[in-house]
Amino acid sequence: MNLHEEIEAMGRRAVAAARKLAQLSARRKNSILESMASELDARRDALKAANALDMEAANAAGLSKAMLDRLLLTDSRIDAMIKGIRDVVGLKDPVGQQISKWLRPNGLEIIKIRVPIGVIAMFYESRPNVTADSSILCIKTGNAVILRGGKEAMHSNKAIADALQAGGAAKGLPDNAIQLVGTTDREAIRELVQLEGIVDLAIPRGGEGLIRAVAEHARVPVIKHYKGICYVYVHASADRAMALRIIENAKCQRPGVCNAAEHVLMDAALASEFLPELARMLRARSVELRGDDAARAIVPDLKPATDADWDTEYLDLIMGVKVVQDVDEAIAFINTHGSHHSDAIIATDPAAQRAFTDQVDSATVYVNASTRFTDGAEFGLGAEIGISTDKLHARGPMGLEELTTYKYVIQGSGQIRE
Repeated sequence: MNLHEEIEAMGRRAVAAARKLAQLSARRKNSILESMASELDARRDALKAANALDMEAANAAGLSKAMLDRLLLTDSRIDAMIKGIRDVVGLKDPVGQQISKWLRPNGLEIIKIRVPIGVIAMFYESRPNVTADSSILCIKTGNAVILRGGKEAMHSNKAIADALQAGGAAKGLPDNAIQLVGTTDREAIRELVQLEGIVDLAIPRGGEGLIRAVAEHARVPVIKHYKGICYVYVHASADRAMALRIIENAKCQRPGVCNAAEHVLMDAALASEFLPELARMLRARSVELRGDDAARAIVPDLKPATDADWDTEYLDLIMGVKVVQDVDEAIAFINTHGSHHSDAIIATDPAAQRAFTDQVDSATVYVNASTRFTDGAEFGLGAEIGISTDKLHARGPMGLEELTTYKYVIQGSGQIRE
């Protein structure tokens, strides 16, 4: 069997599984998920052993610190996967939920209800926990999932997928509801996203190369989970102590993730006092600062920022700093150079807050809070399949509702159209 035949067969198995999943009750799906959580816990040592193989190869290959951090599986991260499953169990099942209902003058009753999407192809890199998050959200929403992780996490992903499949099967999970592509051949990506009539949705989550490969070859709908060029804007009215605390968290708590802040804008009215404080604080955390001319006039030893810096997702302890005149300039700059992921304003002025939240065109917009909260679990969604930077049909952290579509059920009593 060649690769095309192998991937198509995988897709057809997923279609059969999706039809069975769509018939499962919420109680049965929750029982399956609980069993998955227990199996992950029972296989903890095997998960860490598989991950150690991936980490050894990744270190030998010279992967970046950010990639190594995303790849690593620790007990706390396994605990988080297990907690994520149990959190999803506690959430209301959206499948079958009535969105709206109305009665037409001719007596037809029209009901709009949530239904599973069907078969979802998930593409991702490095982070093994995505194997679990994607699978549990798809199972809860009655979708079959085909997973294609990166070669750097192949052992970890397989160990997690095997545990989920074994745990789920014990409680009635249909065969092939979760499938992991076993080849690292990138041609498998092209084959999957061209399975019209089989794959209903493709979700790429990773670097620019992966997302472009999916989007360029796809013949099925795609929701992109693109890079996070996240900005924090410090308005003239900001509480400076709060601003320092938020920026430190947004940049330093975990710099290698998509919701970490990459750049700071600040009003000229406070820059002369605030920027030296910010530079001292971030340098104490080993952050390299790159500034525009106005910022370097205040702190001369900042590294000069290039035009390319403002469009860069560093995923590292590097931060761009730019001085702006006012909220309007900040908004225009973020809308031009950000990635429409997560951006924040630090301000006490209600008018500035309102202008920022109304006009910044991003999936998540913060007022006086860290961008690091852009996360399905932090939003109370239990887990996420990713953070969409698209606008249709989902935007921001994608949880259960975003993994459903809808259909209309029309109840009549013999009506015909004249």
